[in-house]
Amino acid sequence: MSDSVNDAPIPTTRDRYIAFIEQTITDINTGKLLSKEHVYRILSDRLESGTGEIFERALEEQTNVLQAQLAAQTDEVKQAKVNHKLRALKILKDAWSLWQKNYQVQDTCVRGLQTILKAEPQERLSTLIQVLDPNHTPVFERQHLQLLAQLLQKSAETLPEQSEAFELRQFAQGLTRGLADFDRLEGSLVTWLYGAPAQVGFEPTKVVGPWQTWSQQVTSPLPRELFAGQANNQSAAAIAQAQPSIDVSAWVELLILLQYLQNGLVRWFDRQPYNAQIGLHMAGVTFVAFAMIWGELNQGFQQAQQLSTRDRQTLSKICFRISLQILRTFAQRENFPLYGGVFASFSGESFRETINYLDRPLKESENTQEKARILTVLGYSQAWMGDRERAISLHQEAVNLAREVGDLRCEIANLNHLSRICLYQKDFNMSESHAQRAVILARQTGDRQGEANALANLGYSEVTLARQQESVTPEDLETAIGHLERGQKLSEKLNDRQNQALCWVGLGTAYVALQQPSQAQLALEQGLALTLQIGDRDLQALSHAYLGEALYQLHQLEDAVYHACLGMYLLEQRHSKAWQQSAALIVILQGKLGAENFFNLLQQMRSPLIAQIGVDGFDHLPNLIARYRQG
Repeated sequence: MSDSVNDAPIPTTRDRYIAFIEQTITDINTGKLLSKEHVYRILSDRLESGTGEIFERALEEQTNVLQAQLAAQTDEVKQAKVNHKLRALKILKDAWSLWQKNYQVQDTCVRGLQTILKAEPQERLSTLIQVLDPNHTPVFERQHLQLLAQLLQKSAETLPEQSEAFELRQFAQGLTRGLADFDRLEGSLVTWLYGAPAQVGFEPTKVVGPWQTWSQQVTSPLPRELFAGQANNQSAAAIAQAQPSIDVSAWVELLILLQYLQNGLVRWFDRQPYNAQIGLHMAGVTFVAFAMIWGELNQGFQQAQQLSTRDRQTLSKICFRISLQILRTFAQRENFPLYGGVFASFSGESFRETINYLDRPLKESENTQEKARILTVLGYSQAWMGDRERAISLHQEAVNLAREVGDLRCEIANLNHLSRICLYQKDFNMSESHAQRAVILARQTGDRQGEANALANLGYSEVTLARQQESVTPEDLETAIGHLERGQKLSEKLNDRQNQALCWVGLGTAYVALQQPSQAQLALEQGLALTLQIGDRDLQALSHAYLGEALYQLHQLEDAVYHACLGMYLLEQRHSKAWQQSAALIVILQGKLGAENFFNLLQQMRSPLIAQIGVDGFDHLPNLIARYRQG
């Protein structure tokens, strides 16, 4: 008898799980297991480490067996019994799904904790920031943060070194307080929008925005100070710079709070069905606004003289890393602004030019799609702020990276940015070259925005190059006009006013060269209206200059004087040698009208001209004319 018992096969893990599943079904149906929570606890006790896949296959096997039995039965009573078992099995499956989710959270947090503990003590805060990086998978959600805080607290109790234990407790407190802060503010996440519907709240001027509302509701000192500063359009750098010492828990708290506020706003903007474009735009503004705050804190810590050198360097690096994490998250979205637009909400005299610091550590980053796209933002930001040489360097690097990772939209965008910068630098051959490449790629990939920008750049370059010839024929400009017309129509469909303006000014310039002044006037007036809307001073100046020429060709001499004077002054203010072309036209107009009539006409135009260029600008006009006459 004993030999037969000893020879009995040992149940496999699968066999044990099959038996457990069958017993659980029975216990549920007989009332021994009365709740889902009870089933979950029993399951948690019986599961063996590392055998989850075996249990899942056993569940699937039992499901198939019961479904086959159901399909084979014709007796209604027996069918009802099988259905009863299937409903009980569904409860067990739900418990298994919950266990998987909880196990994944537990596993993620344990691995995160181990990563933190393995780091050198002085690197643990930096490591925590890496662990919480929203670009990693899985992303740390609320339940992760709550569990990680508990694990950090428990680990602190086991560390013999009190300073290390204290820092872990600081991490835990910061995570917990950050979540509590957001709970306090969540109800006011977007209420500020309804207080001032015409304002978005991230502009650089004093407007009703989120910061004031949030500063009044948050209780922790650091977030309250930061929000109050933002409400008054003060750089966050001052807060970091003034720190006499570092409360680690407060900075971890701020990290969590800002991350949740940012994500909450982005989700809200993404869900706006009444105007999806505005929603996408404001989601983009939100990403950049929060990235800039951390960028300013980065700069502030670099100058925090009350801190030790090591603390300054560590905290500055951490703030930069958070800023870069935000931009990387943004770069993965379809609406990432490859052609600008986001920074429109930060324009104005008090625009904080802090985004330019980001290019330094990017040079050491991996060649990823995100890096190429972030470099695109940095490039057009630098061009917008006037540093075109730096912009060219950033766009060229972005082109190379985009090619490496096969991001054609990004490559096309950077070719277009390079072409546009070359236009402003009057390197029309290089502008044409970049634009031709962009047109080809855009048409191959169906990138309509890229094609519209490339056509505008290409057409304008072609017109300008043709005008450098001694004489211009319709045949010389036929292709260029076709490119500009197609670019204008496509830009109009895409609601790209910047591109439309360039196309209209290019068309007006072409028609002036062809002595077709009526068509030139129509195009240039369209372009001028758009340049005034978008605030492009370069195109505005050219629009006035060429309108002066078109009106002269139409023999509307008084209007020609007005626009030629504006074109001359604005071009000279933009340091463009083209002001001399308008000055030459003014001298011709003086000759046509006579010196006295010209002077009287200028005085009659005093008010409208002053409205455009101010008293100093109006008084400067005779000086410019005299300068031109003197050669």
